[in-house]
Amino acid sequence: MKLIIGLGNPGRKYKKTRHNVGFRVLDEMIKDSSTSLRTSFKFDKKFNADVVKKGQIIFAKPQTFMNKSGEAVWAIQKYYKIKSDDIVVVHDELYLELGKVRESTGSRSAGHNGVQSIINLLDTKNFTRVRIGIGPCPKKIPAEKFVLQKFSRKEEKELEEIIKRVIEIIKNKAMVS
Repeated sequence: MKLIIGLGNPGRKYKKTRHNVGFRVLDEMIKDSSTSLRTSFKFDKKFNADVVKKGQIIFAKPQTFMNKSGEAVWAIQKYYKIKSDDIVVVHDELYLELGKVRESTGSRSAGHNGVQSIINLLDTKNFTRVRIGIGPCPKKIPAEKFVLQKFSRKEEKELEEIIKRVIEIIKNKAMVS
């Protein structure tokens, strides 16, 4: 069984912010006509997450707010007995410029509180991360404010292509058809 996690913050206020690109990737993925998913997320209170289960793959968007994402990931992992190396976490990366996408396994959080929460609660770094660049952060804006800003129109256009690339990465990682 595979677990694909998109990180973000719940609620309309955060929907199009930089910090929510993980949610946006999963939202697009389940609507993508090149997959057999074409469904919608449903809130599952036992995990405090929006969830889609398709065969041996679970897609989840924690509704715990970013800094407590690990709570939902831990609950899903334990319930379904998913090995940590079968978990893929999709999230924003402040230290990568917009348009860059990086995969890593077993890496530290690099200051990302959502990822650190997952590492802390799973007690391992042994999961795959798909990091989506949202930077660079202007020096005059604190990072915690920058990640909660919306993308410009030009960036939104670029983000559409980035999301398509990330969906392909996830499909290859999780063998989604």
